[in-house]
Formats: sequence, C-alpha cells, structure tokens
Amino acid sequence: MPLVSVIMPVFNGELYLAEAIDSILSQTFTDFELIIVDDGSEDGSAEIIRAYEKRDGRIQFIQLDENVGTADARNSGLWRSNGKYVTMMDCDDVSLPERLELQVDFLESNAEIDAVGASGRAMTEDMTKLLFELKAPTEHWRIVSAYFVGVSFIFATIMVRATVIRESGGYRQGKRTVEDRELYWRILWETRAKFSNLPDFLYLYRQHSQSISYNRVGSLKAETRETQKLMLRQLLPEASLTTMNRFHRMATGQRLGWLDRTAARRDMTRMVESAIAHGLVEPGDKRLMVNDMRLRLEGTMPRTWQKLLHLGRYRQRRLFSLIAGNSLTY
Repeated sequence: MPLVSVIMPVFNGELYLAEAIDSILSQTFTDFELIIVDDGSEDGSAEIIRAYEKRDGRIQFIQLDENVGTADARNSGLWRSNGKYVTMMDCDDVSLPERLELQVDFLESNAEIDAVGASGRAMTEDMTKLLFELKAPTEHWRIVSAYFVGVSFIFATIMVRATVIRESGGYRQGKRTVEDRELYWRILWETRAKFSNLPDFLYLYRQHSQSISYNRVGSLKAETRETQKLMLRQLLPEASLTTMNRFHRMATGQRLGWLDRTAARRDMTRMVESAIAHGLVEPGDKRLMVNDMRLRLEGTMPRTWQKLLHLGRYRQRRLFSLIAGNSLTY
C-alpha cells in the first residue's frame, strides 16, 4: 500500500494538466499513488491522463460520465484511495519537488497533528512571474483564528490523515465551491482535530482566465460568506446579523468606524472564549488569540491611525532596547 494518496480532479484541464502531473511524478518522495479523476471533461484531458497512466504504474484513472463538481470528484478519488495520508492537487497548479516529503516527515514526527498545509505563491499564467505570496500560519490556534479574519490554509496544499478525512464523510456532496473550507471546519468542529502549516513555500498557484476562482468570483464570495456564517452560528448561536456582517467586513479588509471596532473587539473575545469552551483551542491560547485578533482589527482603522499605532510600538521597542542595553553596562 502507498503511504500517500494524491487526488487530482480534472475538468477541461488539458492546457496545464501535464505540468501538474509532472510536478507530482517528480517529487523527491516516491511512495504515493496519484488518483486522477476526470470530471466529465470535454477536451483532451482524458487522452493525456491515459498516456500518463500507461507510463507510470502509480497513476490510477477514474473517468466520470458527467461533470459532478469538485467535491464529488474528489470523493470519488478519496473512496478509491489506499494511503495513510491523503492530499489534493489541482490540475492547473504545480507542487514543488519537496512538498510531499516535507509534509510526510512532519506528520510522521508529530502524531498530535491531523492535517498540515504549506505556504504558496500565486503566479502568472505562464508561471514566470510572482504575483504575491500566501504565507500560512503555522500554529493551530492561529489557523483557527484566521478561519474568521485571515488566511488559515492554502487548502490545495493540505495533507491529512486518511482516517480523519474518511471518518468525516469526506467533502459535502454536491458542493462546487469552497468545499475545502467547509470540510476542514467540519473536521475541526466534529473531531477537535489539530492543524498546522509548514512555513515553506511548496505550492505554485496559477492564476488564469479559465480557473474556477476567476470565473466564479461572485459565487465564491457568497459561498465563503455563508460558510463563515455557519461557523459563527456554531460558536456564537446568539450572534446577530450585524455581528456576522462585522466579521465579514474584517475578513474582506473593509474599514470599520470606532463604534464598530469596539463592538468587534467584544465579538472577537466572545468567539475566542467559545472556541476554548468547545475544545477547538487550548485555554492557554486565549491571550495569544485575543492579541492576534486585536492586531487584525487595526487593519480596519483609517491608514493614519494605523501609522500612528505602528510608530508608537516602534518607539516603545526602541525605549525597551535602550533600557536593556544600559542595564548591561552596570
């Protein structure tokens, strides 16, 4: 049995598919199976997959008769998989050579962690120019916090213990967008799983006009907002629509007035306390989470106030360093 199962759903992906497959086949870690699920493609994707299947015995090809969507296509691969660990791979992206090796080493060495992602880089269509970096938080408490007001995972990079994802029932049937976000929140909520991210940049995300994220911007935003509301209802059943809207505005980088920021600070504290009460994070993480969220809240202030706060902290650090330096001379 392979140690890792890599599942790659494909829908009309012939343009970049070979590069994505090659990035997995050229990994430094070799004990894997690559399950490629053709989700009713109407282009030459199936022919490309068959050619690779003949060349490499680690590849399994599943061809669906019709397009069922990313979640159901991934589930088709999941239920066929045999690995101790499961990870996904998008058919238009690139995994850097050490991705699988570093993630396997981490999970093998950290039995308390159930899923580990990595940082990544968004690239131009031809993969020659960096657009921006996606730095994922490494600590579990920070990942939980960022689920509401930041970047928790680059979901395409996650490697999860197969027992955990199978016991969760896999991806929500029929879901075509934000399926990863919903799945890993459900895993966290139902199993109290522990998460982490490697600090390494191990994944290249290709931005192009044919991608789902490009063509379904409106539905992605709507689905993300609905998933956020679901999470908040579980943590804060009494939360009003106004509270949910404040979290959404923080998550999308919108400005908040003074009254809204004051209310948001209370909301954040209540959310942290609820996360602790439900066992999602440890009690000792409370101070760290509250401080982290307050720093994020600063991002909703007018730019002038943000600059003044940064200047104040800089002067405070300088003062402390001078005091510490002088104390060493006595």
